[in-house]
Amino acid sequence: MINKEKADILIVGVGGQGILLASEIISSVCLEAGYDVKQSEVHGMAQRGGSVSSHVRYGDVVYSPTIERGRADILLSFELLEALRWIEFLKPEGTAIVNNMKITPMPVADGSERYPDNIRQKLEKRCKELVLVDGNSIAVKAGHIKTVNIALLGVFSKYLPFDTNMWKKSIVERVPVKTKEINLIAFDSGRNAN
Repeated sequence: MINKEKADILIVGVGGQGILLASEIISSVCLEAGYDVKQSEVHGMAQRGGSVSSHVRYGDVVYSPTIERGRADILLSFELLEALRWIEFLKPEGTAIVNNMKITPMPVADGSERYPDNIRQKLEKRCKELVLVDGNSIAVKAGHIKTVNIALLGVFSKYLPFDTNMWKKSIVERVPVKTKEINLIAFDSGRNAN
């Protein structure tokens, strides 16, 4: 668990994975807990499967919405390569929670680049704790692959000092009505994983 009083959280992945919804839920929980919260996001070419990042910072007073390189307490990555791209933003004593999933970027798909080898080992060298999660399997077992972002939030929620009911309330307020139950199942499944 990270510092209860303040934290810098970086959420990364590929467009369409639900990074911005996850970021909104995290921000909402921090606000409900009584903290000042700043959130910043970069969409890039999200519609074309490009990189998406969101910074969430909470504490008694937060002045800037962005996290400096080497200052994030937690990196929550929805994809392996994105974790490697952003790992330099994590503190050496930080935690990386990474969905053990590969999404082939266009330069790899067209043969002009190779998908990097040994990503796990490279990540382990750069952080105190690496938590590899099979988020896709958790989501499928929960009932639908599209709940992977919420399943990963379930895993992530164990690292923040906030009550489970606060997380569930925020999820219910932000997901479509017809998907509330399946998203809550995915959250619980992620929280109980590992």
